[in-house]
Amino acid sequence: MSNTNSTPRYAVGIDLGTTHCAIAYVDLTVEGGETKVLAIPQLVAAGTVDARPLLPSFLYFAHESEGPQALPWDAERRLVVGEHARARGADAPARLIASAKSWLCHAGVDRRGAILPVGAPEDVEKISPVEASWRYLEHLREAWEAEVAKGDPTLALALQEVVLTVPASFDASARELTVEAAYAAGIENVTLLEEPQAALYAWISAMGERWRRDVKVGDVILVVDVGGGTTDFSAIAALEREGSLELVRVAVGDHILLGGDNMDLALAHVVRAKLEAGTPPRELDKWQMVALTHACRSAKEQLLSDPALASAPIVLASRGSKLLGGSIRTELTRDEVTAILVDGFFPSVASNARPVVRARSGLTQLGLPYASDAAVTRHLASFLGRQAGATSTLEGFVAKEGASTNGTLLHPTAVLFNGGVMKGDVLRERLTETLGAWLAGDGAPPARILDGADLDLAVARGAAAYGLARRGRGFRIRGGTARAYYVGIESAMPAVPGMEPPITALCLAPFGMEEGTTATLPAHELGVVVGEPVRFRFFGSSVRRDDAAGTELERWRAGELDELAPIEVTLPTEGRREGDVVPVTLNARVTEVGTLELDAVPLSPQKPDEHWRVELSVRGAASV
Repeated sequence: MSNTNSTPRYAVGIDLGTTHCAIAYVDLTVEGGETKVLAIPQLVAAGTVDARPLLPSFLYFAHESEGPQALPWDAERRLVVGEHARARGADAPARLIASAKSWLCHAGVDRRGAILPVGAPEDVEKISPVEASWRYLEHLREAWEAEVAKGDPTLALALQEVVLTVPASFDASARELTVEAAYAAGIENVTLLEEPQAALYAWISAMGERWRRDVKVGDVILVVDVGGGTTDFSAIAALEREGSLELVRVAVGDHILLGGDNMDLALAHVVRAKLEAGTPPRELDKWQMVALTHACRSAKEQLLSDPALASAPIVLASRGSKLLGGSIRTELTRDEVTAILVDGFFPSVASNARPVVRARSGLTQLGLPYASDAAVTRHLASFLGRQAGATSTLEGFVAKEGASTNGTLLHPTAVLFNGGVMKGDVLRERLTETLGAWLAGDGAPPARILDGADLDLAVARGAAAYGLARRGRGFRIRGGTARAYYVGIESAMPAVPGMEPPITALCLAPFGMEEGTTATLPAHELGVVVGEPVRFRFFGSSVRRDDAAGTELERWRAGELDELAPIEVTLPTEGRREGDVVPVTLNARVTEVGTLELDAVPLSPQKPDEHWRVELSVRGAASV
């Protein structure tokens, strides 16, 4: 069957991960077609190309002395993406970009600015986190054209049904930037999907109809996704609606920059301490420490994937030397990995434990805003505690016997693990034991583990399955927005010394508002200032589930609303005077990619269809 520009041949799922990327696809013209994983051609060593299912999310700027980094479709390429780039990080860390996805969601930097690699030498032209992400996607697109399209323009990736995954906790800005990177890479027909949902789609697809025996009305599935850069929690409830089983995503955790990157750094400090205490003692400089972190990542992955290994070698170039004879050699043992990862990142804590927030220094180096508390279990306890009432008012949900909705924490009845970090048996076992103790203390039965997850490729496979579901060929998880969104309205009041005008939070998009839908807010006496810089303040809430569009909050409890990055704009006057306050009505829309658009429509327009649009996306950006 031939394809056309308007009829995609394939549903394609792309996992744009912090540590690895992957691409899976299914033929839409074949009923019950098999989901395939694309083997991605990439440099795996100097001058050696191989096709592998995972593309490491590393970008290396080759020195001119290294010559072209040829690929089958580009003989003159200088940028290296993939396995060889990751390996070069141990020898030339200043020329390597890692964790671009974490930088993409870092609101404290200019994510379109040329800031990576941080501290790179002068001969390396820095690029932005957005461009780094687009380079990974560009490599995936080129691999697709070479391996699947094979010269057929109707099979180009840009014409397929592409689903690109993001962390559930990604804010509107990071989602918009991800779409921007996809567009720059030539992937225009793109839909976003939360990674924990993708993991569950993959599990459902792999189980076939058997999944309905494992998931019943009253179940709450906790997805624990610990990847290279982030820890992501989602809760998905099974309920009955019109006689049918339905899955609804009811809770999403905060964006927690905590994952394999943190663990690699912790292991590097352990190895450095051994080197400093050795004979002769070895002191490492800044770049050797970066290289050691990359080496520890590789050693960790070896030890977690092969239970028979007792240790893995660590080799570093000594100062001023790249010769093997001038190398520093040591090892990382299984006991060290177990002690650091299990006790340091998955400690046994009580259900009322909460992440520790430490005071920050007034001056800090440019870097990623990692979580101040490294304990995944404490972050999980906080998530379950905050979401204790997530199912209490859910229509069609009936808690299973013994699984009350009135405890001190949300009671999951099943757990699905995802992410490369969770490949470690000891880590899954520790988290399962800790969660079981919490549930027992709350009078709830233990949660069962959903087996059969593909921790490396589940997200890509699940994204492809979602592409099928969007076309009515598969079970679909309901979700909508993971938060309710509000805009701040400043009250009109006389100036009072030492007092800021009070802010009312007006609900624009209720919790669970579906993508592609619009909410018309009830009439309010509101005005916007035109012709001079103004600041729009936005808020989000993951716990206020009952606020409808138009609800006004004059007061709220601590922790209920989180203030988001403000947007500063100057709205055009359109014939009015600068500083005029124009009476308006408001409409809000959640776009297909999950960003929020706020339209202010003048009651007395100066031209047909006059309105001002503010997008809750990139800080400082708005369209009119």
